[in-house]
Amino acid sequence: MADAAVEFLLENLKQLLLHHASLLKDAKDQVEKLENHLRLFKAFLKDAPKQWRDDEKLRELIRRIRNAVYEAEDIIDAYVTQAAEAKSKNYFLRAIQGPPKVISIANKVEAVLQKIDDIYKDKKNIIDFANIKVEDGAAHHQDEAPQVRETNVVGFEDEAYKLKGYLCRECEELEVISIVGMPGLGKTTLAGKIFRDPEIHYHFPTRIWVYVSQEFTKKDIFLAILKEFTGLTDDIRSKSDKELADAVAGYLDNGRFLLVMDDVWSCEDWDRLHIALPKCNARGKVLITSRQAEVGWHVNRRKGPHLLRFLTLEESILLLQLEVFQEPKFPPELEVEGRLIAERCDGLPLAIVVIGGILVRKFSGDTTAMKTTWQHVSQSFDTYLKDESAGKRLEKIILLSYEKLPYHLRECFLYLGMFPEDFEISVWKLTRLWIAEGLIQQKDVSLEETAENYVEELINRNLVRAEKFKPNGKVKTCRIHDMLRDFCLNEAGIKGEGFLQEIKMSSHGGFHPSAAEELKFRRLCIHSNVVSFVSRKPFGPSVRSFVCFSRDETTMPAGDISAIPGGFKLLRVLDAEPIKFTKLPSDMYQLLHLRYLVLSVSLKVLPAPFSKLWNIQTLVVETDARTLVIKADILNMTQLRHFKTNASAELAKVSKSSKGAGEKMQTLGTISPESCTEEVFDRARNLRQLGIRGKLALLLGDKNGAFEGLGNLSNLEKLKLINDVFPVPASGTVHLRGLPPAYKFPPKLKSLTLCETSLEWRHMSVIGSLDKLEVLKLKDKAFQGEIWEAHDGGFRHLEILHIGRTDLKIWVASHHHFPRLKHLELNNCEDLQQIPTELAQVPSFLKLDLFRSKRAAASARKIEAKIKQDNVVRHFRLSIFPPEA
Repeated sequence: MADAAVEFLLENLKQLLLHHASLLKDAKDQVEKLENHLRLFKAFLKDAPKQWRDDEKLRELIRRIRNAVYEAEDIIDAYVTQAAEAKSKNYFLRAIQGPPKVISIANKVEAVLQKIDDIYKDKKNIIDFANIKVEDGAAHHQDEAPQVRETNVVGFEDEAYKLKGYLCRECEELEVISIVGMPGLGKTTLAGKIFRDPEIHYHFPTRIWVYVSQEFTKKDIFLAILKEFTGLTDDIRSKSDKELADAVAGYLDNGRFLLVMDDVWSCEDWDRLHIALPKCNARGKVLITSRQAEVGWHVNRRKGPHLLRFLTLEESILLLQLEVFQEPKFPPELEVEGRLIAERCDGLPLAIVVIGGILVRKFSGDTTAMKTTWQHVSQSFDTYLKDESAGKRLEKIILLSYEKLPYHLRECFLYLGMFPEDFEISVWKLTRLWIAEGLIQQKDVSLEETAENYVEELINRNLVRAEKFKPNGKVKTCRIHDMLRDFCLNEAGIKGEGFLQEIKMSSHGGFHPSAAEELKFRRLCIHSNVVSFVSRKPFGPSVRSFVCFSRDETTMPAGDISAIPGGFKLLRVLDAEPIKFTKLPSDMYQLLHLRYLVLSVSLKVLPAPFSKLWNIQTLVVETDARTLVIKADILNMTQLRHFKTNASAELAKVSKSSKGAGEKMQTLGTISPESCTEEVFDRARNLRQLGIRGKLALLLGDKNGAFEGLGNLSNLEKLKLINDVFPVPASGTVHLRGLPPAYKFPPKLKSLTLCETSLEWRHMSVIGSLDKLEVLKLKDKAFQGEIWEAHDGGFRHLEILHIGRTDLKIWVASHHHFPRLKHLELNNCEDLQQIPTELAQVPSFLKLDLFRSKRAAASARKIEAKIKQDNVVRHFRLSIFPPEA
């Protein structure tokens, strides 16, 4: 894991030399020399071959590099913290205590440089370096073809039926069908089931199966196909790749054939092989399996890949029954435990097969002993999956995908081990964490866009599952399968030697690793018993990240509020959202290296010392207060990119700005209407997301013209307006007179959310005039009134419309009022009598969700029926909750 550390330290040195050079003035020469060495290390680590895990000398070399980098990082970060702390002491204290005793960074960096020089001068390492090539050792890494499973094939009947339909249909040219899914999901098993099917035997007289793998040569694949037609003579074996490809194409050019190419890893691999396939033979079919969705689209852009699903719970139970007992039932006394074990496998066939093998080995005639064993397996599931033989089988399959990852994705993938089992991961949170950890490097697009692209790439490689999507089609939340998460923890913790570590409470009440010992891991995650762990005052001078994603909220005891900043002084990432702080310790502001901070507080004021956190990029403050006074000058923090709070935040008065202050700010919310000043928006002029909460009449009124400043936010794409009036007047509502004209809104606005605004429906004409608007969310009485009659010419680009909690009864609209609508969601619209059925004529309309909007259900079904009658194929989805009895 040394490569990520090198990248981060290089960027850190760059920022320190650029913005805080005075703190390093005593060691400027040594730091610059260190920077040069790091660049050499970076070049080596980026090109280091995957064989490092099997080469002890190479592993030792990388270990030495990592230790040197970590030591340099610790020295510099500790020095900056101490120097800044000393600098911040007032004149009176300095007069009493004398000159600050700051560590000698020059000597310490010089010592690290000496260690690096020793690495260079070690002739054994230099020789090993010089002789190592990426292709070396490929012979002993030759992939073995997986066994094609023929027995106990469960849960693929519907999948096989669909794929057989694709294979047997008539086409105008050779067609390629792909099966895509994560490691262990059963792609090869499904392909084998189809390959052996009698109907396929009848339809395709010629059937050929070849295993492609990561390490293949064209010659081997072409010869494997040719041997199905002819004997492989020395003459044939001596032919060139081009001659062999022509020979394959000649044999396949006529007649019906099915060619299965198992385990195609990349688009480039396919491009090397498909030259041997006769494109004009319309009676031939090729079936491939791959872990990457990109490959599926590459081989057939019209159809795309067939994405293999996970097993249902009932299918998982059946497979486990067959694996252990060779019949579709459990002994009665093992029924409960068997269902629990099957459920823990989370629909992954490989996990079921592996755990089934363990249970078979533990099989005995004593039913009482077996019940005890099965109970232990269900309770200690993870331990049994890490059984030596089982663990190696799982690891080997996942390792193939991990080693195929490009350099820039490896640490990003391993970082997913920081989240709990079966956790729905916010992509917004994940990408900001990656950025704070230094795992994302600036490219042609923003750091955030680069990070989002990395998420998409991991999803495409079937290492991460997309869970929920944003209105624009981008992934909103994702999950990682428990088996892959275990791999990440193992690879990043044990083999990665300190990249990350999960803290868990043991059965005897202690923690592993122990809170009493010095924690030497770079990243710690703990998701249960957090307060108990923190109360033991853990200590980790090298720990850079401390995260807690517990599902249970807890309050930090007053005596422990300094335990985290006191024990981990060099933190870059602190996400403690489930832990509520009733007050903030003063040493929180000494965490100068923090780049990402999420806190839950019972406070109405964010203190001014937060401004000291000059590295902060993402700051999220959750509070149970309605308002939050921001004493810290957050708009003067040069690195701050995202500030979020659930309260109405009153910003500090804009002060004289530092160079670059506010320029990187992309997210700001939710701030009070009083803070929406020209000075604020001028400082944060590059905002992309803005939330405003409070008395919106102050913002939208004509008198002070506060809304004018929003129109100058030329990059703003997302705006959220919450009308929060407290105390609530006796009438229970606060009507806004109207909205500013459309030309006063930000010019690039794509998403608008209104909440509690109680506007009249006639004001929708203003929103309809927003030319770029794609998403409109009307929440909790955003509009009131019984009739909404849509106007012509509006909502030309609107794709998503959400209407929630309204007294609307009659909605009059036609298909040309919403020409690009894709998704309509009605939430608690209990009075709405019907949805305009003309929406069925909108070609893009694909999804209609009703939640507690019972009266409109009949019209929703009419829309569904009309779309089904349409001759144009459209995958329309209707969801009604609660469903009718």
